[in-house]
Amino acid sequence: MLEHSLQVSPSDQPDAIEPTRPAPDWASRLARALAPLARTNGFSATHIDGVKLIASECSCPRTPLIYEPGLFIIAQGDKIGYLEDRVIHYGPGNYLVQAMPLPFECETLARPGAPLLGLSIDVDPLTLSELVHHLPTPADGNRRSPEPMAAVPLDATMAEAVQRLADCLQDESTSRALGAGRVREVLFAALNGPQGQSLRELVQQQGHYARIAESLNYLHRHFALPLTVEALAERANMSASHFHHHFKRVTQLSPVQYLKRLRLLRARVLLSQQRVNVARAAGDVGYRSTSQFSREYKRYFGVSPSQE
Repeated sequence: MLEHSLQVSPSDQPDAIEPTRPAPDWASRLARALAPLARTNGFSATHIDGVKLIASECSCPRTPLIYEPGLFIIAQGDKIGYLEDRVIHYGPGNYLVQAMPLPFECETLARPGAPLLGLSIDVDPLTLSELVHHLPTPADGNRRSPEPMAAVPLDATMAEAVQRLADCLQDESTSRALGAGRVREVLFAALNGPQGQSLRELVQQQGHYARIAESLNYLHRHFALPLTVEALAERANMSASHFHHHFKRVTQLSPVQYLKRLRLLRARVLLSQQRVNVARAAGDVGYRSTSQFSREYKRYFGVSPSQE
């Protein structure tokens, strides 16, 4: 339990964590607001739907995981994401925009007496679509294909919106009354930020980026089915070769690699939370061979599924 140990690091205390950076004033204020609310390690629910607290008492090594689309704001401590050959730092001073669910590895950096503290905010497509209608259409001149996962600087507008959301969390009745509006404010700030285009294109349903996003949504709903690249390409109204090319360009993985990692990550949840046996977990995520599942599981996570 974090109840008796969560603290906020003094702003004048040197930070030995890499990458080192001075924590801005807004981060210290946000950490002070979040510290009394965090009770457990990991992600914990709040009184506002789609908003979770992030906390960790200690550093954690690189671990395979997958984030659903959302914004991840760290007020104290650091996180480092490893997406194939990309290294993504997010901590005080920037925030992570996760536009699509991508398997990656994540490292958590915290110090004794100053645990990692932050917020995650789900990206709701309906809310996003409503907000995008209020934004001007960007010029086509210098548009590039957006990154589905990237850390960007947290400006004053975003920091103020996140702080208002954190302040709202202090009281249940305030959360119920004002929480949805505070979330919309944060999402609107993100849409106007450096990674706003990656969120816009999710709801504008144009181009290869949006088609791959829809394909990922389909994969996450039907990952246990016997899926083929050809069938996924047909759903996306693309040739198999073009689908494979754009899928890998967006996710850094081939469709087959993505599906395998998604199944293994889902199986890990089943094994750790629902206490099913290995054969049941393998079958539930789409494996026909338990021995193949066990080999691939150990190769990916470094431990056998029975050890989980």
